[in-house]
Amino acid sequence: MRVSQGIGEFQELLPAVEAAVREVGALLVSTRPAEPSPARTVAEAMAHFAELDGPAAGRLRELLGELRPGAGWLTDELAGEVPAEGEWWLCDATDGAVQYLLGMPHWAVTATLVRDGRAVLAVVHAPQLGGRTYRAVLGGGADLDGRAIAPVERELAAAVAGTSQPPLVAADPVARRRAGGSLAAVLGEVLAVRNLGPTALQVAQVGSGHLAMFWEYGADAGNLLPGALIAGEAGATVTDTAGAAWTAASDGFLVAAPGLHGAAVGVLRAVG
Repeated sequence: MRVSQGIGEFQELLPAVEAAVREVGALLVSTRPAEPSPARTVAEAMAHFAELDGPAAGRLRELLGELRPGAGWLTDELAGEVPAEGEWWLCDATDGAVQYLLGMPHWAVTATLVRDGRAVLAVVHAPQLGGRTYRAVLGGGADLDGRAIAPVERELAAAVAGTSQPPLVAADPVARRRAGGSLAAVLGEVLAVRNLGPTALQVAQVGSGHLAMFWEYGADAGNLLPGALIAGEAGATVTDTAGAAWTAASDGFLVAAPGLHGAAVGVLRAVG
């Protein structure tokens, strides 16, 4: 079945997915300690996070499994690989684990339905950032809290850009070098550069005009797919850092308002 034939089907599914994501977000808010995690080592932090994230992730899988019993479940967001065939749920109960553990509000719950390697439905919900909820269906547009969204055009010098690094970027020397070089290059051209937490949320914020652009180096499909669908459906231009079509296998990502995108590619092209 062509994706276009399923737009109505996915639109009908969207409210139930949003309800599931909101339920899990409320669970995480209720169980998170008020103070930052006392963990002193990576192992301690991961163990503490598993205690909090595990039940939430299990509940999200249970709820979405009921909605789409035939869909598979992608369990390792760090792997960066998305199956080219079939229907799969790609979800993150606590996107922004570091912020969540430190008691900061910049984290989100994400749920993305992938069909034949493409995101066809996405919900990104930030429970402690005013409960903001981005939603999109492939071919059906994108909204924020029920309002249709669109990127805001700004000249490069007035742009606020977002960036981040994939979880495994430390093991990829090329991506690490590009991340550092691109930061220096972009800082000299824009108003400000910020890392505002969850990758999916920052990419979605380009679609709503809260950020003018976002870029990243390294494989990070699990975190990029939901925001890329939302931003693309809102009207932003989504490519790799060289301006070519972005796929889940790309080693770089760029999203920007259409009128800004060419200038952003020009800045990043110098990085190599």
